[in-house]
Amino acid sequence: MAIYTSILMVSIQLLLCASSNSYTILPPGTQRNATSKVSPLDKEAYALFSLHWWSIQYNISNRCNNWPGVECNDNGSITKLSPPKDSTYTFKRGLYIRDIDFSVFSNLVHLDLSQMDLYELPLGLNSLKKLILLNISSNNLQDEIPFSLANFPQLMVFDVSNNSFTGQIPHEIGMLENLVTLDLSFNKFSGSIPLSLSHVTSLNHLRISNNQLDGELPTTILGLSQLKTVDLSRNRFLGIGICVLRARYRRKHKNKAAKHGDLFSIWNYNGKIAFEDIIEATQDFDIRYCIGTGAYGSVYKAKLPSGKTVALKKLHKTESENPSYYKSFCNEVEVLTEIRHRNIIRLYGYCLHNRCMFLVYEYLERGSLFCILADEIEAQELNWSKRVNIIKGTAYALAHMHHHCTPPIVHRDVSSNNILLNSELEVCVSDFGTARLLDPDSSNQTLLVGTYGYVAPELAYTMSVTTKCDVYSFGVVALETMMGHHPGEFISTLTKPSTQQLLVKDVLDPRIPLPKSRKDMQDVVHVVKLALACLSSDPKSRPSMQVVANEFLASKAPIHVSFSDVSMYQLMNQEVYVIDKN
Repeated sequence: MAIYTSILMVSIQLLLCASSNSYTILPPGTQRNATSKVSPLDKEAYALFSLHWWSIQYNISNRCNNWPGVECNDNGSITKLSPPKDSTYTFKRGLYIRDIDFSVFSNLVHLDLSQMDLYELPLGLNSLKKLILLNISSNNLQDEIPFSLANFPQLMVFDVSNNSFTGQIPHEIGMLENLVTLDLSFNKFSGSIPLSLSHVTSLNHLRISNNQLDGELPTTILGLSQLKTVDLSRNRFLGIGICVLRARYRRKHKNKAAKHGDLFSIWNYNGKIAFEDIIEATQDFDIRYCIGTGAYGSVYKAKLPSGKTVALKKLHKTESENPSYYKSFCNEVEVLTEIRHRNIIRLYGYCLHNRCMFLVYEYLERGSLFCILADEIEAQELNWSKRVNIIKGTAYALAHMHHHCTPPIVHRDVSSNNILLNSELEVCVSDFGTARLLDPDSSNQTLLVGTYGYVAPELAYTMSVTTKCDVYSFGVVALETMMGHHPGEFISTLTKPSTQQLLVKDVLDPRIPLPKSRKDMQDVVHVVKLALACLSSDPKSRPSMQVVANEFLASKAPIHVSFSDVSMYQLMNQEVYVIDKN
């Protein structure tokens, strides 16, 4: 908005005249009258010039139209001060600020003094009761905050990050009922988080990382149901010493009681009891409780005092210090807190402690699909209907991630190792450490990740992740489940005539009898056909996971084709539904 103050309504040749006690702006040649009065707008204008935020040359040539970072209301009073931070404009950052009484800007609602090389704050900030945004971040400010937050009842954004403020976080923070963003990070605040913070129920973003705070995290923070982003990392908190990630999920769990052994106490950042239960249940993660390893970390089984059995994925010390593993850990927390689906592993909680970092999942008794297929006895338990159901469950999970989550989620490591089964052989997709939330405004380029033999071929040269990458991996898993082992080089020969002439019955797992019922025959043929479509070398030719899921749900009209005569060529080139001739 153009500035309407008197300083901008007079000609470019206006003169600044000042007495020892007052000042005003007079046109050239005008004599100062003893009875002249200084208006509030004149005071604002004089203070603005005295800040020296723009060069004289810039003032003369542009001040009458548009000074960057300055806005006024319809009466001409300044409402926003936010000097430009780039090199386009020449101004002296903090040199003159300490000499200005900011109380003259009585209608100011937006004050941004960040990156101004300030060693002390200007006078008069306490009187700016209309402030909605106050940003004094990235300066050289020290000691305690030199004003009372109670003076800013309308404040919505308060940012003092990247300074050297000391002392305790002001308890007046609880009086800011409209506060949406609070950033106190990268300072030297000490003591505990004030209990009054729980009164700021409108808070969306809370960042208090990289300070010297200690004590236990107050459970009253759980009442902040609007929180979307929380970061309390790199402090000295007791109990679970937590680095908090995104907290949107807490609204779903805020009413759960933190009883003895209640795992949700970890969700709620008060995991002292649950943490001690887990340490005791695993005897401090003794090797005897280890049941396997994942892409990162080791997996443990723990039975809690409540009788609940859970799986724990624990990062080793060297892994927790590795940025890539730490990122995978945080990524898995973020993704799994956003997903709820019967065929996706359920994350109960997590803990980032100075002793260890671990994730807490539902425990699935039968383990991975890979291990079951590799075991001669267990593989025979997987008859054709059970194998088809495993493939269906995997398809439903991926379709949910790709088409029912916003933004879409790509797993990037779909493999038989990451398909887990419970005691009823129901499937859950797991291990989301490399999962990716697709950005519609980005190329989504990525490093090559995933398990060898399951990675879509186009990733080798495009490095751009799409949902079709998961579709390819699903095709490998589906074919592996039907064949009883990883298809390996068989995939690369699918376009060869010799492979296409193979009969479907000859590529199925020989450890179990061929399907006998009409339904099993049709289902097996249907799975193999969909798997082959998903394995197309051209991503655009692959069906979406939603199409695959819908195919499983659709009824199939049979035609009279003998199951024993169905070839791979037929499944790759035409619709084939079979019935038993008998």
